Amino acid sequence: MAWLAVIMHIVFVCWGNICRSPAAEATFKKLLNDRELQGKITCDSAGTISQHHGNPPDSRMQKAARNRNIQTSGTARMVTDHDFENADFLITMDHFNFSELSRLAPNEEAKKKILTFCDYVSTSDVEVPDPYYGGGTGFEKVLDLLEDGCTRLLEELQKKLK
Repeated sequence: MAWLAVIMHIVFVCWGNICRSPAAEATFKKLLNDRELQGKITCDSAGTISQHHGNPPDSRMQKAARNRNIQTSGTARMVTDHDFENADFLITMDHFNFSELSRLAPNEEAKKKILTFCDYVSTSDVEVPDPYYGGGTGFEKVLDLLEDGCTRLLEELQKKLK
C-alpha cells in the first residue's frame, strides 16, 4: 500500500493535558499498533494551559484506560508553536479548547489545522466531557467516545493518505 510511506502527525488537545488528551493519544496509539501503523502516523497530546505541566495523566483515567488495555503515559504540557508547525492536525476535545487553541495559533495557516474530535464520533455528542470533577462513569464515557472517535479518525486519515 503506497500510503504507508507517508507520515502524518496528530496532536490531541484538552485543557490541562491530564485526562482527555493523553487518553486520546493512548487510544490512538493502541489503534496504530493494532493495525501495524506505528511510525506511519504519529500522535501526541497537549493542553491549552500550563497548570499541570510535568504531571502524569490523572490516576483515575489511567485506571479506567488500563481496564480497556490502553496504556496512558507521558507528562502534561502546554501546546507550543512547534506543535502548530509539525502537526498535520490539532484535534480538540471541546469547543472551549477549540477557541483557546485558535487564540494560541501563531497564524491563520495554523488555525486551519484545528479540528474538533467529536466530528469523528458516531454518536450525537458534540464535545468530549471533562471527567476531572466527576465520578468514575465520566471516565468511562470519555473512553467510549475516544475509542469510537479514534477508530473513525484513523479510517478518515487512511482515506486521505491513499
